[in-house]
Amino acid sequence: MKLKKQTYVNSNIEKKESSRLGSSDYHYEKEIDGQKFIYHDTYFGGTKFMGEEVVYFDSSIPEWGMNYYGVTLDESLSEDAMDKALRPALMRVGEDESVFPVKGPSKFENDGYIYTFKVSDTLNCFEGVEKIYCGDKLIYQLICHEGIIRK
Repeated sequence: MKLKKQTYVNSNIEKKESSRLGSSDYHYEKEIDGQKFIYHDTYFGGTKFMGEEVVYFDSSIPEWGMNYYGVTLDESLSEDAMDKALRPALMRVGEDESVFPVKGPSKFENDGYIYTFKVSDTLNCFEGVEKIYCGDKLIYQLICHEGIIRK
């Protein structure tokens, strides 16, 4: 959770150099309780985007990962407008114990937007659906697949 808050969800954090042609990247490293944690998020696109997050624990072997595809359903909304609706919800990662601490809370309301996140299965391997509504209108949806990937 702490690692995620030091990347995309935090509007004060700058992107890192692109790791692949056309990608947007965030990278953060921190030592916690004697272990080095590395978090890397890379995505492609803007109002329609695809990406992945990977976490390494004290090694160069990835331990956990998530891939995702999101789309802004209201084409009149810019990427900046969606960031203003999405980032405040994602900054609350881990505050809602009813969902896994990988996205935002199960429900969050902010400035006329309603954010929801629902998951199925277990933390080792699960799927999630993130949505944003403006009033009753669905304006954004993200589908993600996540889980443990270590041996």
